[in-house]
Parts: sequence; C-alpha cells; structure tokens
Amino acid sequence: MSQTDLTQTELLLELETVAEENLNRHIRTAQDWFPHEYIPWSEGRTFDGHLEGEPWSIEDSEISDVARSAMIVNLLTEDNLPSYHHEIAVLFGRDAAWGDWVHRWTAEEGRHGYAIRDYLLVKRAVDPVELEEARMRHMSTGYANATPNDLVASLAYVSFQELATRVSHRNTGRVTGDPVADKLLARIAVDENLHMIFYRNLLGAALEVSPDQTMVAINHVVQNFAMPGADIAGFQRKAVEMAVAGVYDLRQHRDDVVAPVLRYWKVFDIEGLGARGEQARTELAAFMETLEANAQRFEDRRDALKARLESRRASA
Repeated sequence: MSQTDLTQTELLLELETVAEENLNRHIRTAQDWFPHEYIPWSEGRTFDGHLEGEPWSIEDSEISDVARSAMIVNLLTEDNLPSYHHEIAVLFGRDAAWGDWVHRWTAEEGRHGYAIRDYLLVKRAVDPVELEEARMRHMSTGYANATPNDLVASLAYVSFQELATRVSHRNTGRVTGDPVADKLLARIAVDENLHMIFYRNLLGAALEVSPDQTMVAINHVVQNFAMPGADIAGFQRKAVEMAVAGVYDLRQHRDDVVAPVLRYWKVFDIEGLGARGEQARTELAAFMETLEANAQRFEDRRDALKARLESRRASA
C-alpha cells in the first residue's frame, strides 16, 4: 500500500486534538514544586571576587569526580533551554494546545537548570568560574537540531531523549552519595518522565495517521540518536566516565529507553505498512540487534576493567 506523507501543517491539524488531550492530562498529573525547597541554603559561603569571599577549591566538593561530571553535563544540557524553546516554538507554532504546551514545557524545564545550578554553587561542588565559562561556550554554540522542520522525527527524538534524560538524572542522583542531590534529581526526573509521556503519546497518534512516514522517522532517530548535550566541550570523555559509573550506558540506552518506547508504540506489531514502512521496520529490527551486541561488548569491557582495578587494589 502506497502512503503519501502528510505535510507539517496537515500533521499539526491531525494531531491537535491529541495534543490538547495530552496537555490537559499533563496539567492534571503534574504537581507543582519549588526549587528553593530542595537547596541547603545554610551550607552556602561567599566566593572570592567582588564580595571578597573564599576562592573555590576541589577540597570543597563532597561529591566524586564522576558525579561532578554528570551533574555538569546535565546542567549544561538544561542551560540550552532557549535554543530548545526556539526549536519547538517554530515547529509546533504558538496556536491552540501546541502553543500552550510549548510554554508549559519551557517553564517546567527552566526549573531544572535553576535548581541544579543552585545546588552545585551552594554545595561548592564545582568551580563556579569554569562552570560559567562552560555555559557561555555551550550556549554560544546553540542546539544543532538533527531533524529541523520535521514534526514526526522531532516527536520521535524527544520521546527517547526525555526518557534518557530521566534515567541520567535519576542515576546521577544516586552516584552523588548525597541524599539532598538524590532527592532533587529524582524530582527533576519525575518532570522528564511526564514530558516523555506527552511526546510518546503524540508520536503514537502519528503512527496511526501516517504510519509509513512515522516508521521511517522512528528508524532514522533510533539509528542516529545523540543526547542534546553531545556538543558540550569534553562530552565524550565525560560520557565514558558516566557510562563506566552506570549513570548512562549502552545497556540502559537500549533496555531502559529505546526498547520500552518501541514496545509502547508496538512498532513490530503494526499492520498495514507500505513498502517504505516495512523497510524502515526491518532496518530498525536489525539495528536493535546491533545495539544489543554493542551493549554486551560494553558490559564485558567494563566488567574486565573493574576486575583489573579490584585486583590492583587487592595487591596494593
């Protein structure tokens, strides 16, 4: 069966009712929270500079290097919110439920960056000068959208990305070893999960109205997925540290992010696909097998590395 792709305008109109339903569901489900309640303000001290406080020292930080790297990556990713807002505002428009969602999502995401930065500075967990310089570099680059002007691909991407961010925040909280950070990042993870549900449901509806077009987009996004913070300076090194520490690795990406979302959409059970959709689904199934093999290789290498390190410590 041959299927004609819907235009951007047609898709927005077709999905508008679903967007409104899910916006209303989100508003009913989401619970207000206040970042200031999660920050141990009494532990803060003035930094050096105009107010002549104490300069930052690595000894001030109570969290591990990998926890610090993970929190910096998470924060810098959140910092690029103006770029993300611009992208979805252009993509979704500002009319009706689409526009209402854009503003709601932006307001909720804004809290994440404020809260993480407040925590890091109050706890003196990071060098404030280096953090600000990194923020300026990253925001000056902006966000390079891999699927510009493609509503379906963008919905597919954020479905996976919001869930990946939830996993990363949740696991970052655990590796900090600080109950305060753990509680804060767990709360942020709740928001990310609700955002994922909104986008996931919209993409599920797109599968119904334009299955071939949507299956092609899903396949493309899964095979080319990268986190929005991938262009942060030093990201690859930090990503490896985070993977080895279990913050976010290939196994989690496959089993906790990609597979559950694909399963929710029932991509391997959908009937009535045309030739393009079937080809995309075949490629997607093959890629999932490749991802499984890569995840297994990563786990084997990580286990071997941990075994060597334990052996060295035992013989020291």
